[in-house]
This record gives sequence, C-alpha cells and structure tokens, in this order.
Amino acid sequence: MPTENFFDHLLDENSDFQNDQLIEDCMQRFDLDCDGFLNLRELCSLTDELFSDENGTSYEFPVRMCAEIFYAFDADRDGKINIEDLKGFWFKVIAPVIKPTTALIAIDVQNDFIDGSLAIRNCPAGQEGFEVVPVINNLLETVPFDYVFYTYDWHPEDHVSFIDNVNLRNFHETSLIPQEKAKIFDTVIFKGPPAIEQKLWPRHCVQNSWGSELHPELKIADNATFIYKGTCSDIDSYSAFWDNQKLSQTNLSDEMRSRGVTDILVTGLATEYCVGYTAFHALEHGYRTILIEDACRGVDLKDIEATKEKLLERHGVIVASDKVKNMVLGRDRRHDLGYRTAMQAVTSNKY
Repeated sequence: MPTENFFDHLLDENSDFQNDQLIEDCMQRFDLDCDGFLNLRELCSLTDELFSDENGTSYEFPVRMCAEIFYAFDADRDGKINIEDLKGFWFKVIAPVIKPTTALIAIDVQNDFIDGSLAIRNCPAGQEGFEVVPVINNLLETVPFDYVFYTYDWHPEDHVSFIDNVNLRNFHETSLIPQEKAKIFDTVIFKGPPAIEQKLWPRHCVQNSWGSELHPELKIADNATFIYKGTCSDIDSYSAFWDNQKLSQTNLSDEMRSRGVTDILVTGLATEYCVGYTAFHALEHGYRTILIEDACRGVDLKDIEATKEKLLERHGVIVASDKVKNMVLGRDRRHDLGYRTAMQAVTSNKY
C-alpha cells in the first residue's frame, strides 16, 4: 500500500468531487483484499488516512466510531461497503472534510462588553474582553474563510434583561428572588406569558448607542454579514440563531444554508453566554462547530469550563487560533468533526 496520503491530492482546488473515477480510485486504494468491497478493517484504514493532521499524522479514528459509520452507510446491511455505499460516504463525509465551506462568526465584540457598562473585565473571571480583538483580526488577515459574520446584541430601551427595568414586568410566583430584592447578576422569573427565567444585567448595547457599536479596532471583513439579536423587549437572545425561549429566530441559519456552509467557527464575547449558546445551536442545526478558544473571553471561570465540556460532549471542537488555517484548508482533518459529519448525514437520512 502506498505511503502517501490518498486524500491529500484532493486538496488541489481543481479537484472535482463529482468525478466518479475518484470514488473508484478510493475504493481500489482501500480494498486491500481486492474483492470489490470495503470491510470494516478496510474502512478503518480509510478513516485513519482521511482523519489526519497537516503533518500526515493520523488521529487514529476509534474503531467504535468507525464501526458506527460502517453500519450506517452499509445501506443493504450485507456487512460490506459497496461502491454505491462509498458514494454516499464520499459526498456526505469525505467532501466536506476535505473541502469544508467555512463561516467565522465574531460574536458581540461591542464597546459595552469591552470598555462599557458590561465590560468583561469587571465580571468574576476578570478576563479582558479586548484581547479577542487582535486574535480575530489576525484570523481575518491570515485565514481564507469563505464567509464572515458579525453579531450585535441589539436591545431596545425597555429590554427585559436590564436591572433598571426590573419593575416594568411582574415576577412569576416561582421566582426564588422577590422583585423588591432583585439585583445585578441575579436570575429571576418574569410572569410573562410565557414565564421567562432571566439573568439581570446592567443596561448594555442599547440600539444605536456607542455601547452597541462594534469595537473600533475590530477588523470588518469585506462582504461580511451582520446579525442583530435581542431586539425584542420581552425576551433575551444569547444565541445568534434563536432567542432564549426558541420562540423566534434570526436569519442566521437561512444565511448559512443559502451559502452551503458546513463549518461554523465561533469567536467573541462571552464564552459561556452568547458564544456558547450560538455554538450549541450551530450543532443543533447540523453544522460542524469549532470554538476558537483564544478568540473568546467569558464571565465566570466555572461556567466557561462547563460550556466547553458540554460542547465537546456534543462533538464540537475547541482549538487555538493557530490551528484554524490548516483546518479551513482541509489539511488538518479532525476525527471528531468527521464523526459528527457522518452521524449528521445518517440522522438526516441524507446519505
């Protein structure tokens, strides 16, 4: 068996993934016993080669995961991957792994979260919000993302999350904190309807205010798309996809779908709130989701760690910014992202 990685030659921008000959070549390459099919061992050889880093070192895709993929793509359940099965795997897994369509989201990199009324540095974790700006700028200057999105927390004056609006709405009887004792950072329950659990924040990111503007040193990519969230007075919206009750959604998912995005990379403020919620919803929508750790800052260290653990449990990925370029270019092909791609194809009945 040749030592060069079969999939690396597909990184050429002129590679045509619709070419059936490439799929036949793939079958021939990994059909070690030359019977015209791939058995489990042969598919594991394929995934070991597919999921490797920029130096060609295999991520050693776990046999258990490989077996799950094998049985999922073995359409006729005969214990063999035939050429038609391989075509399904090729288009639904191999193609997006080799040539992902990527979108970077810079989440809420706004004045109020950096130098204003809700500056991250003043929160329990003591992290400096401005530190995400040069990291995001460097990513924009050095990594060829297909698309770039910026989100705004964009609140009306009477927004439900503001501590100074706490008496504008009645509390629900189940709220553990009575209305007259509520203070900043408390979590209360408003009566609604519907009843809404809400953390109380200082007034921040009021529409068209200085605090709502993106930080002046943040680079704005050409042809970027801007998403506005938290625009309804009576409900908060941490995620760039949905409000906190999933009663309404922004146009972000439609924008991603229309562009054929496969991979969403999240950055910004704050890790366990708007960044984390956006990442979780990206996973729910079926996107391969990457949190760029040094391009995020958060509020509370314990909650930050809990968010990262939850993301990993759901087969999201956490990386440092210096790893991103090779991932975007398809040179660093993470097995955890690959597994999620395969399982998403299976559960969506699209293979």
